Amino acid sequence: MELKRAVITGLGALTPIGNNIAEYWDGLVNGRSGGAPITHFDAEKFKTKFACEIKNFDFKGYFDRKEIRRLDKFTQYAIIASDEAIADSGLNLDMVDKFRVGVIWGAGIGGLETFQEEVKNFAHGDGTPRFNPFFIPKMIADIAPGNISIKHGFMGPNYATVSACASSANAIIDALNSIRLGYTDVVVTGGSEAAVTQAGMGGFNAMHALSTRNDDPAGASRPFDATRDGFVLGEGAGALVLEEYEHAKARGAKIYAEVVGGGLSADAYHMTAPHPEGDGVVAVMNNCLKNANLRPEDVDAINTHGTSTPLGDVAETKAIKKVFGEHSKEININSTKSMTGHLLGAAGAIEGIASVLAMKNSIVPPTINHKVVDENIDPALNLTLNKAQKRQIDVAMSNTFGFGGHNACILFKKIDD
Repeated sequence: MELKRAVITGLGALTPIGNNIAEYWDGLVNGRSGGAPITHFDAEKFKTKFACEIKNFDFKGYFDRKEIRRLDKFTQYAIIASDEAIADSGLNLDMVDKFRVGVIWGAGIGGLETFQEEVKNFAHGDGTPRFNPFFIPKMIADIAPGNISIKHGFMGPNYATVSACASSANAIIDALNSIRLGYTDVVVTGGSEAAVTQAGMGGFNAMHALSTRNDDPAGASRPFDATRDGFVLGEGAGALVLEEYEHAKARGAKIYAEVVGGGLSADAYHMTAPHPEGDGVVAVMNNCLKNANLRPEDVDAINTHGTSTPLGDVAETKAIKKVFGEHSKEININSTKSMTGHLLGAAGAIEGIASVLAMKNSIVPPTINHKVVDENIDPALNLTLNKAQKRQIDVAMSNTFGFGGHNACILFKKIDD
């Protein structure tokens, strides 16, 4: 069976450094940090008092009062980003076969704020179980793709992928396979997360996972820097329209790039810590290269998982050296989490978008906030420190890993015909 090709024809983003694709790209190439004091709630008593929140977006202007009441923030984010991607794709929704349009979406947690508020309300009551009738449908992770399909009438495959921070990368890989196997012509895919809540911040603080650099929120996410002390929690969404190549060509669609491979693996090591030698990461990158029928020396850029954690950054760079050998010194390696923070289940989507835009514009966004060299990271690696770098990119890789040892890797390629 000959596999079909999947290309990207639409992009959408709602991020801490830009509320649409143009703003997001401008924030990336200019090294803008999304880190700032938390505004969603009073964080005075929390160990970490800052995050990468969405800024200056008029949700009440986008949704009516009834929709805001019925949709958790993570679903609102998903709808906004997917609307942009669908519009960007130029799809004529009156002409497309909606039974062959799917929505595959990733969320690591789902409606955390909804869950938090309902439990708080119950705990402060008289013990009578009075819950909002929208509690469950607002909270569940699969409600985001459900709402996207309802809004546009898409009747193809519709589900959510949940693999912690690898969730939206998993969704993109599933979308790729759905098109490759001929099940769909178009898939709206990506991910969203809205975990900057009391429960989210408190939970990650309890794990000692977050940076506590409260005196410098904008500089707290510092992947590969020797003084990094944890990740910065972010929120938002990224959306991609994947389309079967011949279908896109027949309608004269603009094509950003081809999705040529996806790889998955497990660390099988620890609930939250990466394997110290990066064994699972080695496996996922090798799996992805094999799936794409590409050689290590074909890869020009890698947007790493790069969370700014002491263990994770070292393990990933070790793995890159094992997979790419001497060629690793020729690759532009970066971490856009230095600017956006860590969007958990949405990370793979917005970072995949960053890789695609880097190829399109021949610019690698920087890894910002780097000041002190970590002696455990090979200085010969080009980590694209503090300033964007211009270069031709024909093949870009995006890595995303999640608690539980879930690893996902995607390869994007410039379209050549």
